[in-house]
Amino acid sequence: MASFDASRRDRTINLGAGPSVLPTDVLLVAAQAILDYENSGMGVTEISHRSSAFKTIIDKAEADLRALLDIPDSYAVLFQQGGGTEQFSATALNLLAAHAVRNPDYQSAGQAQGPPADYAITGSWSAKAYKEAQRLGIRAHAVIDARKLPDSNGKFGSIPALTEWNFSKAEDKPAFLYYCDNETVDGVEYASPGFPIDQLPEDYRKTVPIIADCSSNILSRPIDIRAHAIVFFGAQKNVGPSGVTVVIVRRDLIVDPDQGVPHGGPRIPVTLVYKNSADNSSLYNTPPMFSIYTSGLVFADLLNKKGGVQGAAERSATKSGLVYNAIDASQGIFVPTVRQPDVRSRMNVTFRICGADGSPSDELETAFVKACAEKDIQQVKGHRSVGGIRTSLYNAVTVEQVQVLVGVMEAFVKKELERRKA
Repeated sequence: MASFDASRRDRTINLGAGPSVLPTDVLLVAAQAILDYENSGMGVTEISHRSSAFKTIIDKAEADLRALLDIPDSYAVLFQQGGGTEQFSATALNLLAAHAVRNPDYQSAGQAQGPPADYAITGSWSAKAYKEAQRLGIRAHAVIDARKLPDSNGKFGSIPALTEWNFSKAEDKPAFLYYCDNETVDGVEYASPGFPIDQLPEDYRKTVPIIADCSSNILSRPIDIRAHAIVFFGAQKNVGPSGVTVVIVRRDLIVDPDQGVPHGGPRIPVTLVYKNSADNSSLYNTPPMFSIYTSGLVFADLLNKKGGVQGAAERSATKSGLVYNAIDASQGIFVPTVRQPDVRSRMNVTFRICGADGSPSDELETAFVKACAEKDIQQVKGHRSVGGIRTSLYNAVTVEQVQVLVGVMEAFVKKELERRKA
């Protein structure tokens, strides 16, 4: 077996947007479990997913997640596959099925197109979810598209007040409202404490199920599960290895979709049907066992050793504050891509590096990436679709590591200002 150089990992600062860094102490336990789980002589990826050993793993993971997020018994916790992208389809189809079952006379009342489905488009991921709904033939309605706001230049970077949103009428019985709480590509996040559900029109708020994609900021601040119909997240940001997607869904919305088909509901592939997963304790088919196991270790670590979600929220505010302060103090060298300060993401800090003329400079951005690498700071390039710089400050990134990053930023600014004066 190859030796493990712990010092190399200790000095590397991984600011990748995902798959993201995970706590080293968690990974050491997980690595051992791959070879021998609980002295069984078998690795955790080799035991039966229907064994008592794995039942203990998945039950413990669910219990700890429930404790972290205060998930009531009226919600099911499902461990799915397919990533957040699969949930673009699954969330929409399952709630359309629930709508058909709960409103069997909807189409006969003159709504032949089916119910509207509202989407808040604030970044690349919510835009993809909206596009998938359109592809599926859903009556998707954009209540806001931040790219179309005045002064947006066709780019994401702000979230207007809800008074400017164009919601479907509550009497039209929308199937759901979908939003993405944090947009990793564009660096946009709903201002603390999160999506302003309390500001929705009262009749709308009381009747329309709300879906939240929290893939990139789950467990980094509290979220009111009870205010949502569905909260889902891919594991590979704050939780664990890619492979498992957790879906928290209100039990009264879990239906047999075939019962809704005569009333205009969709037919849904069996692995996407929430009822199949719920009725079989997430074991309808073989689940992503290692991802669930490692995610469970992360849940326990956060719950028992790191102050829970509130502790993570406090550290997150500190880390992002350090970086944004460095940006704001850079005399225009670092320019945030998010125009609205209160929706700058705590998880994904996105910015451009500009030359003396105020325009983004590929040369300077390349130099900054190199300066980071010299301090063992890795994966700071922006998403390929938008360019620039992106530093991702997920839960496993420490305050001390962010201080190293800020030191590089300050040194870079000093050097560039001196060069301009020469």
